[in-house]
Amino acid sequence: MTAVLPEGLSVSTAVNPLTEAGRLEPKAYDAVLLASFGGPEGQDDVIPFLRNVTRGRGIPDERLEEVSHHYRAFGGVSPINAQNRTLKAALEAELAVRGIGLPVYWGNRNWDPYIPETLQRIYDDGHRRVLMVTTSVYSCYSSCRQYREDIGLALTETGLAGRLEVDKVRQYFDHPGFVSPFVEGTTAGLAQVRAALGAADGARDGEIRVLFATHSIPTRDAVAAGRSEGEPREFEGGSAYVAQHLANARAIMAAVAPDVAWDLVYQSRSGAPHIPWLEPDINDRLEAIAGEGVKGAVIVPLGFVSDHMEVAWDLDTEALETCRGLGIEAVRVPTPGVHREFVAGLVDLIRERTTERNVAERPHVTGLGPWYDVCRPGCCENFRGAKPVIAEAEAATGTAAGTVLGSGHDSYPAAESAAAPTERES
Repeated sequence: MTAVLPEGLSVSTAVNPLTEAGRLEPKAYDAVLLASFGGPEGQDDVIPFLRNVTRGRGIPDERLEEVSHHYRAFGGVSPINAQNRTLKAALEAELAVRGIGLPVYWGNRNWDPYIPETLQRIYDDGHRRVLMVTTSVYSCYSSCRQYREDIGLALTETGLAGRLEVDKVRQYFDHPGFVSPFVEGTTAGLAQVRAALGAADGARDGEIRVLFATHSIPTRDAVAAGRSEGEPREFEGGSAYVAQHLANARAIMAAVAPDVAWDLVYQSRSGAPHIPWLEPDINDRLEAIAGEGVKGAVIVPLGFVSDHMEVAWDLDTEALETCRGLGIEAVRVPTPGVHREFVAGLVDLIRERTTERNVAERPHVTGLGPWYDVCRPGCCENFRGAKPVIAEAEAATGTAAGTVLGSGHDSYPAAESAAAPTERES
């Protein structure tokens, strides 16, 4: 498939001197692992699923039942598993079209098929070198490091450490395959809202706001996102997670409507109320902009790959209900899902890492990317304690057997000499 990128989206293939040092040489992988969050598939699954999500935190079932309402409202079924089955099939088809003979396996962190069992099946099927693609694209603990830890733990617990090698594609937040569907969707969303306001020529653009929505995370996790040994950059908003979203939003608006106002907003906050999380909440921001005279909103689920529960409930149910109550004409833009450019982009990410049909260029639409293949030690710190981890320099499992271009961690530029770039399913 040949990518047809939206007009106006600026794509670069320039080398980033910082992240290039964390680039792995291509390898002869023999399988792909599609790793995701997982979700319940019936009412009886909801509490066991939530126990998995909150394991180790001592949360009683009574409390879990209190927060299960959005799953209960959808019959106990999260859309995410069906969406991942569709994405897996789309990846298999695209790999076949490209002539790449890699089987695709699917494993979840929190529901069947679980990652440990999937890794065992991969090994039993005769594969020894696996490349993981996740459905979380930004940098923070839950979107990146937790996946890398889950693989490290699974390799250790199954006894496959040292026998099965698992690497991971880079965090692809600014890959054009992920961003271009949002350009297309935001363009269409603006046209819909303009038509609803009766000014399709854009004469009322001053009354429209584009809201880029992503999963909120605890402020402490946000500060740790992208922070690691020797990372020389100071990120906008104090966090790689925040900076990556802001950079993507700017790239999208530059391509779609440079003069339309926009905000980055957050959703899906959970946990104890005294612990600070990223703000503003999307519903609070909607109330604020309504007071500023905004009559139309385009909601862009920029933090998400597919229309899973946090999109279906927090945006399509709660946020759109808030808009109706405020008299705001609103449209929610689709997530990439199995958009042709997104699926093609995932295969391009795989080809960046394979010896078979390798592509050397690494496209990106912001100055923050392309991101690392192998993270610096301690990136996106786990405040509950260290765990086995893959795709990290000096890691004891997984990619430890790989070759980092240069000479591993020592090849990362030092903070004082590095040249700066020019520019959640949960």
